Amino acid sequence: MKKLIIFDLDGTLLDTIADLGTACNHALEAKGYHKHPIAAYPYMVGNGVRKLMERAQPDATPEEIDELLVLFREYYDEHCTDLTKPYPGVPELLGELTANGVALAVATNKYQSAARKIIGHFFPDIPFVAVMGQVDDRPVKPDPSIDFAVLLEHPTPKKDTLHVGDSAVDIETARRACIDSVGVTWGFRPITELRRAYADHIVCSPADVLKLALKDD
Repeated sequence: MKKLIIFDLDGTLLDTIADLGTACNHALEAKGYHKHPIAAYPYMVGNGVRKLMERAQPDATPEEIDELLVLFREYYDEHCTDLTKPYPGVPELLGELTANGVALAVATNKYQSAARKIIGHFFPDIPFVAVMGQVDDRPVKPDPSIDFAVLLEHPTPKKDTLHVGDSAVDIETARRACIDSVGVTWGFRPITELRRAYADHIVCSPADVLKLALKDD
């Protein structure tokens, strides 16, 4: 049985794409840029909000990206839970893992304050041992520093740990951290991406994560 599960947030625990896309479109429109359909955003997110702005407006200067970031955060801070929702089965998964004594953590490229707000809003009764978001002094995933930060906060043997995410970014993060990776198929990226990234496990439902976590070694 695993002792610690590190979860990605966007596309893994929560379907956040509508709020992310709406906030990005708000920033783009405020600066006179063209908006994008919400369906385009799953391929723009995953590497932090600055990279999202750069992908949404690739010809913007660094100074213009800074301005877009300010507009995005002002809007997203107020509206980050408007359209976001847990994926079916995720609340039950977290409850079952907790009941079985498995420690839970979040490692996300979403900036720290938003990550804490969203986790607290949707999972107030889940005792996460760490909620790690993007901060200025730590590189974003797939750099493994965020997983190391979780393990520093809650020391656990790597062989007893899983990193669960929906994209190649998370699979690469886990590989660099020398932690087994679990790719989930219900998120923002297709199963082909998870296969190309050589995920150690690919699962199609939260119940499959539970089976992996509780399986006898």
